[in-house]
Amino acid sequence: MRVRIVKNLRRVALGLLRRCGICLSDKVFLQLQYYFYMGKKLNLKCPATFQEKLQWLKLYNRRPEYTNMVDKYEAKKYAASLIGEEFIIPTFGVWNNFDEIDFSQLPNQFVLKTTNGGGSSGIIICKDKATLDVSYVRKVLNNSLHSDIYRAFKEWPYKNIHPRIIAEKYMVDESGELRDFKFTCTNGVAHNVMLCMDRYSGDTKFYFFDKSWNLLRLNKRGREAPTDFTVPKPRNIEQMFEIAAKLSEKLPYARIDLYNVNGKIYFGEITFFPQSGYDSNLLPEAEFEFGNLVKLPSKYVQQ
Repeated sequence: MRVRIVKNLRRVALGLLRRCGICLSDKVFLQLQYYFYMGKKLNLKCPATFQEKLQWLKLYNRRPEYTNMVDKYEAKKYAASLIGEEFIIPTFGVWNNFDEIDFSQLPNQFVLKTTNGGGSSGIIICKDKATLDVSYVRKVLNNSLHSDIYRAFKEWPYKNIHPRIIAEKYMVDESGELRDFKFTCTNGVAHNVMLCMDRYSGDTKFYFFDKSWNLLRLNKRGREAPTDFTVPKPRNIEQMFEIAAKLSEKLPYARIDLYNVNGKIYFGEITFFPQSGYDSNLLPEAEFEFGNLVKLPSKYVQQ
């Protein structure tokens, strides 16, 4: 009962913060939000944990080029300039609003995304156009187009993004889904990868692996995995680490998301703030391990 009351109070406090946060400085906003999410004070003077350093980077590493890196359309151009077009998922179209989409011109299977969406929001996976609920799709995409990740979480790269909708090729890998390979990267070094499985089953699983594909027990899922737990090692994982490293050059921290479809590697996205810096899934020791990997740059504040 007490846990439920605390959760409800936190939900109310976060709701009030988002509604009234426009009146607060970004620093004060993040200090309050961090406390409500993490249950402790945010240390911005001497950040040590991973989540603390992500909040510091939100405030003091505001480089204008980051906007194109998080834009789902522009990021493809950025990635292609570094690793080549062969690693980019084909795009069928880009539109400023939902009413511009001509569904008759799209193939039977495709994926729709908003360029300003974060996480799993603003994504529609169409496996059969004949059964697509267009009204539902309109609602999801329009809600995402009007969302503001900067206002909600002070993720500055999203502040000046141009909200649009893109359609891209639908793909699955040999597992029958499209598993994510999310690489932890700092300044051009890819340290580990988190494999995301069963994303649409309602029971998503996350497991960290090192470059030799050894399980790293850095999060709750990894800690709970049996001692003999394993997942087949992708045959080109070394190349994936190389690509992730290339895409993260000169970035103090970035999570580089890639896909591996029957041995062919594709770029997914660049994420600067996983879970917006409020990830309770990492174990305490991982918080400091990841924090030690992130070397904070000199302050650069671009309003």
